[in-house]
Amino acid sequence: MAALPSCAKGRTTRCFACPKLPEAMRRRGNAFEFPRLFSQPVTKADHESVTDEKSVEAAALGFDRSALAGRLARAEEIRQQATETYPLAGWPDLALERYALGTSGTPGVRPFCWHMEYGTEELGSIRGGSAAKHIIYRSRGTGQWRLPAPLQKVGVDGAWEMVRGEFNTAFEAVQRGSFRDIDDLDTLSYGQALVTKALATYFPDDFLPIYSASHLQHFTGLLGGTGHRAYGNVRSWRANRELLALVRSRAEFEGWHPLEVMHFLYGTFPPRPRRRDTWKIAPGPAARLWEECRQGGHIRVAWDEIGDLGEYESDAELKRELDAAFPNSVGGNLRLARQLLAYRDLEPGDTVVANRGKSEVLALGEVTGGYTYDESYDEFRHKVPVAWDESYAQVFLAPENAWQPTFATVPEKLLRRIAEGRAVPDTAQPEQAKVPDTVQDVLDALEHRGQVILFGPPGTGKTRLALSAALALAGRADAIEASPIERAAAVTSLLPSPENDVVTQVSLVTFHPSYGYEDFVEGFRPDPASDQAGLNLQRRDGVFLRICEAAKEQPDRTFLLIIDEINRGDLPRILGELVTLLEIDKRGIPVALPISRRQMSVPRNIRIIGTMNTSDRSVGHLDAAIRRRFAFLEVPPDLDSVEGSVGGLDLAAFLAGLNARLVREFGPDHQIGQAFLLREDRPVTTEEELSAAFYHSVVPQIEDHGMGRPEPLQAVLGEFVDPDSGRIARVAPQDLPNKLAAEFTETDDAVEW
Repeated sequence: MAALPSCAKGRTTRCFACPKLPEAMRRRGNAFEFPRLFSQPVTKADHESVTDEKSVEAAALGFDRSALAGRLARAEEIRQQATETYPLAGWPDLALERYALGTSGTPGVRPFCWHMEYGTEELGSIRGGSAAKHIIYRSRGTGQWRLPAPLQKVGVDGAWEMVRGEFNTAFEAVQRGSFRDIDDLDTLSYGQALVTKALATYFPDDFLPIYSASHLQHFTGLLGGTGHRAYGNVRSWRANRELLALVRSRAEFEGWHPLEVMHFLYGTFPPRPRRRDTWKIAPGPAARLWEECRQGGHIRVAWDEIGDLGEYESDAELKRELDAAFPNSVGGNLRLARQLLAYRDLEPGDTVVANRGKSEVLALGEVTGGYTYDESYDEFRHKVPVAWDESYAQVFLAPENAWQPTFATVPEKLLRRIAEGRAVPDTAQPEQAKVPDTVQDVLDALEHRGQVILFGPPGTGKTRLALSAALALAGRADAIEASPIERAAAVTSLLPSPENDVVTQVSLVTFHPSYGYEDFVEGFRPDPASDQAGLNLQRRDGVFLRICEAAKEQPDRTFLLIIDEINRGDLPRILGELVTLLEIDKRGIPVALPISRRQMSVPRNIRIIGTMNTSDRSVGHLDAAIRRRFAFLEVPPDLDSVEGSVGGLDLAAFLAGLNARLVREFGPDHQIGQAFLLREDRPVTTEEELSAAFYHSVVPQIEDHGMGRPEPLQAVLGEFVDPDSGRIARVAPQDLPNKLAAEFTETDDAVEW
């Protein structure tokens, strides 16, 4: 595998502290190239390859430190300004208003936490996520103080005394050189990134300007350290000190400034990026803000009524605020809350698409900084800086119905179409297929635990997701989002042929109440080939035993067993003594099978994916020993996959509204999945298809949940149910979209453009 390119050669990962931002985007004339869009996600193996092919020592010797001279001087100037504004000597009497976000503070002077997050990015960034990283802050919208639950019992003043006291203790510990004493400060543990940055700002020779726990772990492993990785949850400031010790132990870093080390590590050996969606974001109604966004190098969205998005710690909290501000958006505010938080958490290197209406791409952009709530604007104050490339501007032949709201995710296929329609010829290397985020989550769980159960309501695509993971494991990621015919052919090629009994890399079985140990491991079965009279039994290997034998013979290949409807079988009886051997650390340990007395073990190269429908049986009903040995991934309804409309009905809003009622009446396990509204992997598009999906699939599922009783049916389906007889009203296909829209959705003009 070739080494990953560094930032100077075309960045393939996002890096908030990268010295090349926004210059990291490679230019071709007036166009930008976005290599991350069409490349495989960076993996641990990639980084190991980088380290093998281009050692840290060699890379450090070739690193141009002189190019950073201006940036280092500017960073030191900013650091001195921050420490003079908030000197250590003033901390014992520092007022809460001078510390916390959301306060007026001293006239003309921003609070300390503002400086740490927004005013000193040259010293390394802690942007992203909610303001909870600051331990205590004030909501500008409600005026309420927010602090961690354990501190709430002492009140705001008591909490501030504890926070301020522990900051002073930490500063004194560093001055004494007693760094381990900081580990005993429990209150500061609620803001580890903030505290680590504060320590690095006041004591730049004692800490590196790297604050993310995952980044510290990555760089520590890169330099051969194991400490905080081996011993689990070590606080960020201690992990930072361990990394600093590793840097100082290497001759190639002798005389380097900590900021030079930071820029070198991020620029040459960037951490594995988080998998991110590409977002379509409308710059105002009918794109009326586009000129402002284009010239200002940003994207802005509305919903100013809810204030700074950084003040919200969860989608549920933001949904409550949206419900209060926009009470008529039935069923859509949870989705909007999640979209707004995803917008808030956009990072440098993420890709966004600006659009006008459903058919026009205005530009493709790369995010160049973090989110801010900019009160200098009269409206549309939620702002993210973006470098726009208008060479991607184009008009589609047919409208993208999913592009009606402000936000929409851009599928890989559509992103490729946009790239193909680019005005400037793109001579980039042929792209490799990207593994979708949901599939990568499954692969990560399999790597960690060895087996995973995908659970969720009916119709959410659990089996499809399992087969997509199988395609990815087999190197066929290109077929995951292919046409239905091509995908089916690729899946079929992985499974055993019906004509023979040869074990292939992927096996698929379905559990049911009659499925037993003898089917899965071994047992006696009638021998139809016997010519002897009477019942003749023959011992036969079950499917899992045969997979284990094949995996032992080919240890370099990964063998995957997909168990559909895993919860419909009697798992303790089916698995028997093998339940213990499924654990990763017990793979390879032999046991004697009770029937044949043969020795067998589960090879390390076997992976298992189970699917379970929670409307049949919830996760809580599984045997406890089974639950301990499987990772569990929820597969909820995917509203993005049904973005589109039929007549006046927004399909995603309909599904959201319907599921909100189902959750209230029956619980979350009884929702309706997106598959009920799909035809050949695409949302239904005609009134006839919608009518068939509603009356033949959706309604029978709800009737099953309600067991024929009119009360719960009416609570969910409303006017579609006769209150006396419980009969479902039949509506003509041409009238059904408007009827469903009136029952389950209300258009919110502030949301839908």
